[in-house]
Amino acid sequence: MTATLTEATGAAHSRIYAMGAARGENAVPNSDIIEPIDSSDEWIQKRTGVITRVRAEKDTSAVDLAVDAATEAIRKSGVDPTEIDAVIVATISNPQQTPSVSAVVADRIGATPAAAFDLNAACAGYCYGIAQADALIRSGGARFVVVIGAEKLSDVIDPTDRSISFLLGDGAGAAVLGPSDTPGVSKTQWGSDGSKADLVGMNATLTQFRDGEAEWPTLRQEGPSVFRWAVWDMVKVAQQTLDDAGVKAEDLSAFVPHQANMRIVSEFAKQLGLPDTVAIADDITTTGNTSAASIPLATHRLLEERPELSGGLALQIGFGAGLVFAAQVVVLP
Repeated sequence: MTATLTEATGAAHSRIYAMGAARGENAVPNSDIIEPIDSSDEWIQKRTGVITRVRAEKDTSAVDLAVDAATEAIRKSGVDPTEIDAVIVATISNPQQTPSVSAVVADRIGATPAAAFDLNAACAGYCYGIAQADALIRSGGARFVVVIGAEKLSDVIDPTDRSISFLLGDGAGAAVLGPSDTPGVSKTQWGSDGSKADLVGMNATLTQFRDGEAEWPTLRQEGPSVFRWAVWDMVKVAQQTLDDAGVKAEDLSAFVPHQANMRIVSEFAKQLGLPDTVAIADDITTTGNTSAASIPLATHRLLEERPELSGGLALQIGFGAGLVFAAQVVVLP
């Protein structure tokens, strides 16, 4: 007789217990960066909404930022670090191919021997991580999971680049997820379109840099094409996410899109028909675009500034290099 496997079972649902955040130590105003890109404070604010962006000290790493954000989230969650079964770090900022940021973070927050892995989905990375955590908890693969978006993008900036460099900042946002009696994370809408991979990404490879064929690789983007994709294609993904969750725009307490550009965020909200009762994250104005860290950082700030949003529903959507995207509705901790 063929042996059968014991069925793995987990919690009926998952939810976010608490959030944590860490931002780069230095607030960099537009006036500090306009000369190399031959621009102005007025142009940057009008085109992107950015007034300042935060950037870390040279000796501060993405790991340091991730640890600080995770430490706050764990403390606020009431979960003992030894009870954490998995640590997921979404990042494009690991300066080493290996070891992973997540394994080092797990050790530093006292979560050993938790499973640990990094994922690279750029600006959609945090939402990818939430999808993974939800699946692990419901399948029985984990009880408590820490999801972190952590970036030190100042390491991959060309100060003379007008396409994206002036937008970018450093920071980390973290969430602790665990079992729930009621749904706290909706079905995730996610996907990719690698045919548009050249619209956002690095301008060279590390091997080209090694062989003297290119300068240190930095981030670039085709701004107008990315704008059109984000505004038109991603709005459809956001609407499908609401439909799958059985939620209407007026049921939301908050909208937390990737903080790519305030013009994109504003147009997004308009296309979705969000009423004035929905709080719209605008962390980009003082933090900048922090890729995988932007959604948890923006959520953390919203909850700090408007604690009455706790327990409400938030639509979050990330989109970026790949091109990749992911969205879900979550119950705010």
